[in-house]
Amino acid sequence: MTKQTNERIFIKGNEAVARGALAAKCKCFFGYPITPQNEIPEILSSAIVEAGGEFVQAESEVAAANMVLGAASAGVRVLTSSSSPGISLKQEAISYMAGSELPAVVVNMNRGGPGLGDIGPSQGDYFQSVKGGGHGDYRLLVLAPGTCQEAYDLTVQSFELAFKYRNPVLILGDAILGQMKESVTPWQPEAVDEEAGASWRLDGADGREKRLIKSLFLDEGALAGQNRHLQQKYEAMAREEIRFESFHADDADLVIVAYGSIGRIAKSTVRKLRKAGHSVGLFRPISLYPYPTAQLRELAEQGKRFLTIEHNLGQMVEDVRLAVNGPSSSDFFAIYPGELPTPDDFEEPILKCLKGE
Repeated sequence: MTKQTNERIFIKGNEAVARGALAAKCKCFFGYPITPQNEIPEILSSAIVEAGGEFVQAESEVAAANMVLGAASAGVRVLTSSSSPGISLKQEAISYMAGSELPAVVVNMNRGGPGLGDIGPSQGDYFQSVKGGGHGDYRLLVLAPGTCQEAYDLTVQSFELAFKYRNPVLILGDAILGQMKESVTPWQPEAVDEEAGASWRLDGADGREKRLIKSLFLDEGALAGQNRHLQQKYEAMAREEIRFESFHADDADLVIVAYGSIGRIAKSTVRKLRKAGHSVGLFRPISLYPYPTAQLRELAEQGKRFLTIEHNLGQMVEDVRLAVNGPSSSDFFAIYPGELPTPDDFEEPILKCLKGE
């Protein structure tokens, strides 16, 4: 259940994330400055304190991520945000949180790379996000908003999902989403269960049995058992948490597959080409893990062709090709990190693909 308002506000994507976290009753933020996500900690540095929570600008991304681990162990709704190099530094703690089954929300406003790159947009962190950026066999639930409204909505939902699965949730945006402004309609859950972690959280063992949260399993067979348990959880995510947008994909000969900001830009191109009589549609994954494999496979079995467009040199296209392999395949068009695309940039590759070139 949600509590909707008639208010519309004109804000950046970063502010939408911050406001969504507050609506979800986030009580702690730990982070370290890095462009292009700095508005998130800037806003929360005062707003989360006013809401009765805690804000800490840590001495590093490593320290911030381990503070998140500590707060999550206490069952607190906790958020951290960063951008590509900073997220890389957080990976060890994220793996520990996944292995310890701790709920937390992590925001990555992806910037150009590799290395320090630049502060402009990129989708070069796809592999890191969906394949497990840290060590070991684990998965994050990964959500990719394409609008400021989705940035707000998915942030609110991420806290519920984190506690539902006792697992970190990653919101993967980019510099376009973080810095653009548009209208957002705020809302908040009618009821937030802030006691959701009561059965496992570390809050002092006075009057109850002790609890143990760990990611170290040294007894014979214990680690294998934990990995089986985690795999069952990831399979439950794959059954229940698929999210995507299909825009004229059902009646298209060629389906463009793109996510996040690039999916939004591609949608404008698809609209223009359809008005000109071209049989083209869009499939935009919103959950990158779990990936909407079955839905893409269904389109492939209808005889459709695919063109994957990404702001990197070829990452999600591998998941698209795995999904449609056999009935179809996917061509690929890369936008190099460091370039800022427009809808016009996509016309030529789409038209060439329609012609089989």
